Amino acid sequence: MLSVKTLVIGPGGREHAIVRALLCDPGVEEVHAAPGNAGMAQDVPVHPLDTTDPQATVELASSLAADLVVVGPEVPLVAGVADALREAGFPVFGPSAQAAVLEGSKSFAKEIMAAAQVPTAAARTCFTAQEAASALEEFGAPHVVKDDGLAAGKGVVVTSDRQVAMDHAAACFAAGGHVVIEEFLDGPEVSLFVLCDGSDVVPLSPAQDFKRIFDEDQGPNTGGMGAYTPLDWLPDGFVDQVVQTVARPVVQEMARRGTPFNGVLYCGLAVTSRGVKVIEFNVRFGDPETQSVLARLESPLGQVLLDAANGELGSSGHVPLQWNPQASVNVVVASEGYPESSRKGDVITGLEAAAAVDGVAVLHAGTAFNHDHQVVADGGRVLSVVALGENLNQARERAYRGIQEIGLEGSQHRTDIALKAARGEITVAQLGQE
Repeated sequence: MLSVKTLVIGPGGREHAIVRALLCDPGVEEVHAAPGNAGMAQDVPVHPLDTTDPQATVELASSLAADLVVVGPEVPLVAGVADALREAGFPVFGPSAQAAVLEGSKSFAKEIMAAAQVPTAAARTCFTAQEAASALEEFGAPHVVKDDGLAAGKGVVVTSDRQVAMDHAAACFAAGGHVVIEEFLDGPEVSLFVLCDGSDVVPLSPAQDFKRIFDEDQGPNTGGMGAYTPLDWLPDGFVDQVVQTVARPVVQEMARRGTPFNGVLYCGLAVTSRGVKVIEFNVRFGDPETQSVLARLESPLGQVLLDAANGELGSSGHVPLQWNPQASVNVVVASEGYPESSRKGDVITGLEAAAAVDGVAVLHAGTAFNHDHQVVADGGRVLSVVALGENLNQARERAYRGIQEIGLEGSQHRTDIALKAARGEITVAQLGQE
C-alpha cells in the first residue's frame, strides 16, 4: 500500500474537495494544504503561502518532504509553480507553464484544436474595435466575446445585445488585452475532466455547472453557482467520443510540440445539433463541478493523481475508476454583491447542522477565521453544499435542506440547480446526428 504525503496548493472549494477525497484514500498518509481556508484548516494542517511564488512553494514542499504536490488553481500553473516543483524533483499533478497556456490564451487553445482537428466553434482573435465589430457581424447573434486570458470563469460575455458585446471587447482592449469572438454554440453544456500524464488519459464522470448568478440562467456570469453529476441525459458513448476526438488528440498535439500536458484537461463542451464541440479548455479541476464529481469517486484519488504525475496512467496495473451510483448536487452559497463585489467578515452560522443533514458535506471556498476563531465569509463564493442521493431529486432536496441550516447575512444561492435534469427536461440529439 502507498504511504504518500500530499500537499494541495490553493484556497478554494475545489481544493477542499480534493483534500477531502485524499483523506479518504488509505494510501495517503498525510494531507497538507496551502494556503487553504477555514474549512480545510479544520481537516488538515494549513500553511501560509503566496501560491504564485514558485520558490516559496518549493521551499514548503521541501519542508514537508511531500511525495506529491497537487496544484489546484490556474494562476499558479501559468506562473510556473509546477515547473519549479518538477525541477526540484517533486512529483506534481498540474501542467507546466507552457502547457497551461491552453487556459491562459483562448487563441492558443484554438490553434491547438485546429492542429489536432478538434471540433470547436469558429472564432476570430480581435485586437481592435474594428476587428471586433467585423467578427460580431460575421457570426451574428447571440454574440460570444471572450477575454483572451485568465479571467476566473468571468471573462466571457454571451449576449444578443451588440452594444454589450462591443463594450466588453472595448474593456478588454482598454486593459491591454485582446478578445476571441466566436460563433454561438447551441445545446446543453457539459464539463468533462480528463486526467493526463503527458501521453495517456483517464476521464472522470461528466458534470454540468451553472454559470449565471440567478435562477433560469439570468444575470452576469460567475465562477459557477452549482453543479451536478451524473448526466443521465447524455447519449451512450459520450465520454468515449470526447476522449477520442478531443482529449487524446490535444494531449498528442501538446506532446508533439514538446510541451507534454500533465494534469487535468477540463473540456468545456456543447452538445449541439451538429455534434459535440469544445467551448473552452481549462488546465485544472473546475469549480464547482469538482465538488460534485469527487463526491462520487470511490477509487483512491491519491493513487491516480500520483500515477498521472509519474507518467503511469497507462500502466498495466491501473484499474478503471469506480463510481458511486448515487447522484451528486452542489449548491454554491455566495456573498452579498457577488459577482461584482464580495462582502467579507460576516459570521457564518449553522455549518455543523448543515453537515449533519443525511448525505450532505459542506466544503469551504471563501472562508477565514476572525479574531474570535469564528468562521467568516472571505470571498465571493463562500461555501459549497454538496449532497448525495439515490437520484437528483433526493440529492437536490438534501442540498437545499443543508442550505436552510446556514446563516450568512446577505448571502445568495440559486434555487434551480439540477432542476431541469431532475424533471427530465434536457434532451440532446444522438451522437453523429446533424
